[in-house]
Amino acid sequence: MSTPVVVVGDALLDHDLTGRAERLAPDAPVPVVSGLHRGTRPGGAALAAWFAAADGREVTLVTALGDDPASRSLRDLLAPRMRLIELPLDGWLSRKTRVLAGGHPLLRLDEGDGRAAGSTPEALRAVAAAPALLVSDYGRGTPDTLREALAEAALARPMVWDPHPRGGAPVPSVRLVTPSASEARALAPAPPPRQGDHHTLRTAARDARALVRHWDARSVAVTLGERGALLSHGAEAMLVPAPTRAAGDPCGAGDRFAAAAAGLLADGELAESAVQGAVRAATEYVAAGGAGALTFAGTAEGGRETAGRDGGSAPQAAAALAADVRAAGGTVVAAGGCFDLLHAGHVALLQAARSAGDCLIVCVNSDASVRRRKGDTRPLVPAADRVRVLQALECVDAVAVFEEDTPERLLAALRPHIWAKGADYARSDLPESALLETWGGQVLLLPYLDGRSTTALAARASGAERPPARTEPAR
Repeated sequence: MSTPVVVVGDALLDHDLTGRAERLAPDAPVPVVSGLHRGTRPGGAALAAWFAAADGREVTLVTALGDDPASRSLRDLLAPRMRLIELPLDGWLSRKTRVLAGGHPLLRLDEGDGRAAGSTPEALRAVAAAPALLVSDYGRGTPDTLREALAEAALARPMVWDPHPRGGAPVPSVRLVTPSASEARALAPAPPPRQGDHHTLRTAARDARALVRHWDARSVAVTLGERGALLSHGAEAMLVPAPTRAAGDPCGAGDRFAAAAAGLLADGELAESAVQGAVRAATEYVAAGGAGALTFAGTAEGGRETAGRDGGSAPQAAAALAADVRAAGGTVVAAGGCFDLLHAGHVALLQAARSAGDCLIVCVNSDASVRRRKGDTRPLVPAADRVRVLQALECVDAVAVFEEDTPERLLAALRPHIWAKGADYARSDLPESALLETWGGQVLLLPYLDGRSTTALAARASGAERPPARTEPAR
C-alpha cells in the first residue's frame, strides 16, 4: 500500500481561458481570442497534492485558505480528494489566469496577494506525525509558518522541498530539493555562467553541487524540462534523461515531478530511483497534454466542481500542431484506434497515413472507451503506455486520447484534411465521413497487412492453442 504523504505549501487557483486566435484587433496589433472555454484547476501546492492523491495516496494538505471566492472554489475542488488542514490567510488567495489560443499561452494574469498568517496546533501535529512530506513553496509564506516543525521532521523522515526564489531556503537535512534550472541559477551562491553557458548541463550541475552545500541538503535534483533532471549529492551530478520527447503543455510539470519523487521516497526508494520515477511521471504528464489535459467540469468560481483526468490525451497540443500545419499550407492527416498491443499492421497503416500529408495525429481510445468497445479484459496496455509507444514512431507527429466511443469531438477540434482508415472499411458506413465533409476533409482508405491482430497476439501470448480465425482491422 502507498505511504501517506503530507503536503505543506502555498495553494493557488488556476484558470485557463482557451480559444482560437484567427485575427488581430482593429484598434491594436493584438490577437482576438474567440470561442473561449474556461477551465479551473488547483494550482501550486494544491496541484502537487492533487497529483499525489491521483497516485492513490492518502494525502493531507496543509495550506492557507480564506473566505474569498477563490478559496471557496479551491476548497470545494480539493475536499473530496484529501484531508485539508487550513492555516489563516491574510488577504485573498492568489489566482493565475492563462489565455491560450491553439494550445499556446498568449497572456497570464496574476491576482490576489494573500499570505499565510500563522500556524495552528493541528498543522503542527500533522507535520510531526507525517510519514513523509512534500513542501511546495510558492513564496506565499506557508512553509515559513511551520519552519521549526519542518526542520525537526527533516531529520527523521523523507522530505522533498520544491523551492521558490521568493520563498525561504529549505530546512537542513532535507532528503531532496527540486528546483528548476532557472530557479537553481537564481538561488545558487555560485559565479554567473560564462557567455553561452546559461542553463546548460554544465551550469545546472555546478548549481546543484553548490546548492547541496549551501542548503545542507542530502541531494538536489535540478529539473531540465524535456531533457530530464540532474541529481547531485554534492559531487558529480547524474543525468536522468527523459524517456521520450514530450510536446504537451508543461505547466504543472514541476509539481508532478515533486509529487512523484515525494511518493517514491516515502515508499522507501533511494533518491536515484525516485528521481528516475519522477522524470518518467513528469514526461508522461506533459506528453498527455499537461495542464491542458486536466479537466474540471462544473460551475463558475465559488461553485462545486469535480476533477478528472483524461488518461493520456494531448488534445490542445495536437490541435496547435494541426493549426500550424494548416497555416503553412500543409495537409493534416489523422488516424485513430485503440492500438492495444501495437503490431506490424498498425505500423504499416500509420506509415501510409503519414505519407499522405505533412503531419500525422493519432487519435487513441482511452482505457474506459476501450473497455466499452471490447470488454472488461481490454485494454491489455494502459493509455499512457500506448501513447508512449505511438510517440516513439517516427511517422507519428502527435497523439491525442479521446474518452468517447468515437472520435468525432476530437476530429472537430483537429479539423484534419484526411481521416485515414484501413481498407476493410470500404464496405462500411463511416459516421466520420459526414463530419469531415463539413470542413472539406475526406476519409481516405489505406491498405493494411492481413493476418495481424491484437486479439490473435493476445491469444498466443496467453497460451491458447490457436488464434481466432477472424482478422481485426489495423486499429
